[in-house]
Order: sequence, then structure tokens, then C-alpha cells
Amino acid sequence: MPLPFLTADRVFEAANDVPLPYDDRDLWRRPYRPGPWRVAVAALALLLASFVLFAAVIIAVTAELTSAGVVFALSLLVIAAALRLLRMGVWVSARGLRHVGFLTTRTAPWEQVASVRTVQQPVRWLGLPRTVQGQALLLGRRDREAGGMPPLMTTHNADFLGRAVAFDRAADSVEVWAEEYGPR
Repeated sequence: MPLPFLTADRVFEAANDVPLPYDDRDLWRRPYRPGPWRVAVAALALLLASFVLFAAVIIAVTAELTSAGVVFALSLLVIAAALRLLRMGVWVSARGLRHVGFLTTRTAPWEQVASVRTVQQPVRWLGLPRTVQGQALLLGRRDREAGGMPPLMTTHNADFLGRAVAFDRAADSVEVWAEEYGPR
């Protein structure tokens, strides 16, 4: 019995040019995967939160409920910080470009984006004060001066440390989005 869906020699339909149903350009998407440093720190934070939650249960059984509530709130704070850490990065959609930091989120509509370019400059190593020579993806906005904006992403941040090829692909992807949706 022939199974045409399992064979490599079948003829494909001409309907391959139809966009996939999940390919909605209006949704915010990160054009790269989170890096191993970011995922490792978030996983360790979630592991710590599980221990703190277990401690809250033990405190609730053996001690006062108010102290258990404080420890439970601390574990929720650690979980929220880990999830926010995973959310950090550059996000793009048809509406604009969004840079999500740990405490702040800045969104620039494509009409305000003057340029998105990769430059060689001293960058911060994992966000710490120490700087090293690397590449950064910079956003130029029409309504602000060029030097006032921090870089969108660098070769030495938690997503791309030790992954120069991944940085190049991500920077190219963001630049393509800016070229496609930016003002003409």
C-alpha cells in the first residue's frame, strides 16, 4: 500500500506560498533564541524558588502562617524575576521594535526608526561594568540623538556570549525587519 505522505518523491502542491497560520506579523516575536547564560540563570532561579516554596510549606505546617506567607511571597518574587529574565531581549512585529529590559520596556514604532546597524565598539560583558571589545546592534531614532540610546544587543550579553554566529544571524534578522517595515 503506497503512503504518499511518507515518500520523498511525491509532487508538492503549488499552495506552498500560502503563509502558515501561526506566521502572524502583528504578534511580537523574538527573532532569536534566548542564550544559554540567560536560560541557565533563570533555571537556577526557578530551582531556588522551588526550595523556597518547599520551605514555605514546612513553615506553614510548623510555625506561623504569616511567616509562611512572607516566604511564599519571596518565592513568587523569585519566580517573577526568572520569568522576566527570560523575557528580556529584542522583540519585533509589524508595529515596531521593542527592547525589553529587566525593569523597563522601550517600544519604537517603525515610523520613528531611522536606522538599525551593527557597529564595532566597547560593550559591557554580561551587563557588568567591565567592557570588552565587541559588536553592538544600535537603534537610531528620528526623535532622539544617536548617542543617547543603549545598544539593543551585544556580542557579550547573556544571549550571545560565545555565540558570535548567533549574534550575526539575530542582528541580520532585526535589520531585515527594520528594512522591511521601516519608513521608506
